[in-house]
Amino acid sequence: MRRYELTYIVHPQVDQAGLEAVIADVRNLVESNGGVVHKVEPWGLRRLAYPIRKVREGYYVLMDIGLNAPKVAELERALKLREPILRYLFVRTDEGEEE
Repeated sequence: MRRYELTYIVHPQVDQAGLEAVIADVRNLVESNGGVVHKVEPWGLRRLAYPIRKVREGYYVLMDIGLNAPKVAELERALKLREPILRYLFVRTDEGEEE
């Protein structure tokens, strides 16, 4: 397994309970693809650098995950289909590989 940072932006019209549901949904996606969630950091509501779908703010969430490399594409596909997620970004960390 490799370590990744997954950062995603959730639509600002989602309430707090909805935000927690989206975070739980993404956690379940990672775990269902054989991954492990090490840490979740909700950053809160922040202004976007540019409008996305006519939205200027969003809830940022950072997840530190362990995932096999072939499963990243499957997870990206699933994140594209989630309506409240505006954008996402996978970054492979240099912490090495897990066993």
